[in-house]
Amino acid sequence: MIDPHPAVWARDLAKTFRVPEREAGVLAAVKSLVHRRMKDVAAVKGVTFRLEPGEVVGFLGPNGAGKTTTLKMLAGLLHPTAGQAAVLGHVPWKRERALLSRITLVMGNRNQMQWDLPALDSFALNAAIYRLPPAEFARTRDELIDLMGVGELVTKPVRNLSLGERMKMEFIASLLHRPQVLFLDEPTIGLDVTAQRTLRQFVAEYNRRTGATVLLTSHYMADVTALCRRVIVIHHGSLLYDGDLAGLGEQFAAYKTLGVTLDGADGAVAGVDWAAFGEVVATDGAKVTIQVPRASASAVAARVLSELQVADLTIEDPPIDEVIARVFAAGAATAAAGTDGDDVATPSVVEPAATSTA
Repeated sequence: MIDPHPAVWARDLAKTFRVPEREAGVLAAVKSLVHRRMKDVAAVKGVTFRLEPGEVVGFLGPNGAGKTTTLKMLAGLLHPTAGQAAVLGHVPWKRERALLSRITLVMGNRNQMQWDLPALDSFALNAAIYRLPPAEFARTRDELIDLMGVGELVTKPVRNLSLGERMKMEFIASLLHRPQVLFLDEPTIGLDVTAQRTLRQFVAEYNRRTGATVLLTSHYMADVTALCRRVIVIHHGSLLYDGDLAGLGEQFAAYKTLGVTLDGADGAVAGVDWAAFGEVVATDGAKVTIQVPRASASAVAARVLSELQVADLTIEDPPIDEVIARVFAAGAATAAAGTDGDDVATPSVVEPAATSTA
């Protein structure tokens, strides 16, 4: 039976921390012992979104945007200051066993494995914590080990494994109870390209086999483009964008890139008034790369084809990491202007449907 409710939803979810502050120096330190000055820091400012069962969604933002704080609230590790949320129909910060046995939180900078023991022992410990039937545990463990391709590593002490190998073990340990919702916070941080690719393939295959819902934060755009069709972007705790990954370029990139390769000698490039077509950003032999306004890309391409001897022509959106940087810049400009975000073009956020929190 298909669950009619979203797997995860948040409405006006907010978190404010009260933190001490003082100036540098011994005198300031002594004064703080008698009178501590406090200030409120808004980490998350009323974000609203929903994830349907089986979705893999990228959760993007610069450092300090509020991504990890949001994930911790959804995983039940933090109580919000305001707002509502539900994960699989449960209020996460109530930390009910019926929910905790169906979710997982994997953080790339945290380690849950027993350092001096082989990973197999940590797997057995997790099986005991989740009270997994022995036959079911063994079957799932062996499936995940095979899927990750680490059969020769699970008997080694964790301290003897590389960072990438440890992260593979962390993933297996976190998925032994077959969670339905995965909160992944920078799971590939610090890993080499090969390890990143392995973990991405693992997450994609786990999602395909189990239909699990995944909310992923990452600063590596390759993670996002490989796994996510939809992205949620926040900056300074506020939601800037919620929609298709492809839609980011249409909304925040005002230009397209044309790659024009001329038919003839490389010297033919020098005889063309490229400024009449667009802004030249690169030249490589007979190939010239120009930027043109998004709205006029088709017309410019038609002119290029009619006026020049063209061997090849490509029209591309700017790289996704550049688009994301533009989104962040838009959010920073809005914050500096002291607005509520009305000056930044963002699509409407879909209001989460009412669902039971029992």
